[in-house]
Amino acid sequence: MNNVSKIGVALLAGVAIGAVIGIMLAPEKGAETRSTLKKLLKDWGGKLTDFSEEEADELSKLKGTLKAEMNKKA
Repeated sequence: MNNVSKIGVALLAGVAIGAVIGIMLAPEKGAETRSTLKKLLKDWGGKLTDFSEEEADELSKLKGTLKAEMNKKA
């Protein structure tokens, strides 16, 4: 994982943690807060899944490139 990816993951984690803390401290009823939190976590889970799939694709491409370069030199 390169530095840009690490920064992206750290940024996403920070935003998610901040959002959860903000919701927990919001002056809503408990049921409303839980509903909002559930929706937020579901949305973020989908975004994280998409992000991890993109990273897996990039790693797969890199693997192919490295194999091709190794075969050229062999």
